[in-house]
Amino acid sequence: MALSLSNFLYAILATSGHVLAVYADTVTFNWNITWVRANPDGMAERPTIGINGQWPLPLLNITKGDNIVVHLNNMLGNQSTSMHFHGMFQNGTNEMDGPVGVTQCDVPPGSSFTLNFTVDQPGTYWYHSHTRGQYPDGLRGQLVVYDPENPYLGQYDEEVALTLSDWYHDEMPGLLASFINYKNPTGAEPVPDSALMNDTQNLTFAVQPGKTYFFRLTNIGAFAGQYFWIEGHTMRIIEVDGVYTEPAEADMIYLTAAQRYGFLVTMRNDSSANFAMTGSMDTDLFDTLPPTLNANVTGWLVYNNAAPKQSAALLDAFEPFDDFTLIPQDGMSLYEQADYTVSLDLTMNNLGDGANYAFFNDITYTAPVVPTLYSALTTGANASDVTVYGGYTNSYVLQKDDIVDIVLNNDDAGKHPFHLHGHNFQAIVRSEDDWGHYDPNNHSAFPATPMRRDTLMVRPQGNFVVRFKADNPGVWFFHCHIDWHLASGLAATLIEAPLEMQKTLSIPQNHYDVCRAAGVPVAGNAAGNTVNVLDLEGENEMVHPLPAGFTAKGIVALVFSCISAFLGMAVIAWYGAAPLSSAELASAKRFIAKHGGSTN
Repeated sequence: MALSLSNFLYAILATSGHVLAVYADTVTFNWNITWVRANPDGMAERPTIGINGQWPLPLLNITKGDNIVVHLNNMLGNQSTSMHFHGMFQNGTNEMDGPVGVTQCDVPPGSSFTLNFTVDQPGTYWYHSHTRGQYPDGLRGQLVVYDPENPYLGQYDEEVALTLSDWYHDEMPGLLASFINYKNPTGAEPVPDSALMNDTQNLTFAVQPGKTYFFRLTNIGAFAGQYFWIEGHTMRIIEVDGVYTEPAEADMIYLTAAQRYGFLVTMRNDSSANFAMTGSMDTDLFDTLPPTLNANVTGWLVYNNAAPKQSAALLDAFEPFDDFTLIPQDGMSLYEQADYTVSLDLTMNNLGDGANYAFFNDITYTAPVVPTLYSALTTGANASDVTVYGGYTNSYVLQKDDIVDIVLNNDDAGKHPFHLHGHNFQAIVRSEDDWGHYDPNNHSAFPATPMRRDTLMVRPQGNFVVRFKADNPGVWFFHCHIDWHLASGLAATLIEAPLEMQKTLSIPQNHYDVCRAAGVPVAGNAAGNTVNVLDLEGENEMVHPLPAGFTAKGIVALVFSCISAFLGMAVIAWYGAAPLSSAELASAKRFIAKHGGSTN
């Protein structure tokens, strides 16, 4: 498969500040969410979720200050859907954020849903379904917000929108059913079949010697982090997750699922050769490495169409830039001492159905009967009592303008990228592997001007601490952006200034209509109780724990013992049902006669 990057390139004339995008105060999208067929890696055509019968999804070019209106019509027929604009703070429009069960109901087949919000953040973003396990089936695309006041205007000639992703040949419903299953007690995530660049492979991008390009790179994948580098060229980082940074040079960067980078690359003056740009999936995340897996995807900066496009060189080791060292260009200082700390201990374990789940503080997130935002808006003064949000949503109530720390301790042997809705945060601690739990009495000095972003990876058996100001009343999801782990419960809910929300937020009738069509109540506590909102009888509960003493290894042994027993019984039954040979019949008669029986 090959595709020119011209379909994803839009030019900026830096001297005039003109962008080749639609200029409008209100940008309206009419989207029919439909099934299409696609074969982006050239290996397997499959059903894919598109927009208006098209896939890949459109690159959205928006200007800071524009109002976005999306009329979303679910024409899938067999699945509900939703839409989240990743990285948008939705300040004052929390009801437009998109996560199902948190700020809205799923949009069932045949229903329509309208999003309406103002974009006041420049930078590199993306949009995707926030319905359980759906966006890896194709419902994800890139969003770029142009900034007329970009501090780096004049330092580049053109902008390039670029995505990396993993890709599966099988559809997500079937993969999820086999992932969260007693037959997979170790929780081994499905391994992607391919890596993609701009939803294709063998991408080419024509460049001109001496020009500087502003690359906007997004990992829109479901699982794999990716290493990225351009042979023979240096990247100058100027943005992460929508936050401008002081320039920092890098030969290689690492993007977890959902992270974004903006960087400048100046082309060489020699046009005799072309150069590979490579994304390489982080195979440390994979439990197995299938022999058919090609973890890399390669595109080329094409200086000369007549010159060959050489394969990417093999590397001895991956040595990516340390994003923790980045400094925000606006110079925002470290927030003062936290007023409130959310402590989350991450574990992966098995529950009573034998399947493997993800937990914060021994609770695997289970969606409430009523979306949490609706509970916050309909429970009056009790909205400040965390009880109303249920025992299985990992909820925390925050006071307006408090400085909040999230301390995340990873007791798992894997890497996990965490995303906070409604905010970016200051990254003030991130340990190396195997450092254990964060110790507030024993840590290095916090950076004076911490990097800010909205998605950060915690290392295996390590920890991080992020800090933000609770200045955006709403219900905000905090979750692992490995979609397998979100589906298995690795999420928490931050309810920020609920009484303030009641004064400033309202739900459009169209959103209530979608809930009614889906049969979901829109008032009361997590259980839908509107009479006594502190009574949680009837709430959705997580699967009950295993009996004491059971382990994943024990479950594996039990499963295979049962399988062996069934096979053994099947062999015995088959053997017993088979007719005796003449020799076997004669031997049986001799045995009976010897013991005084009759053979007549």
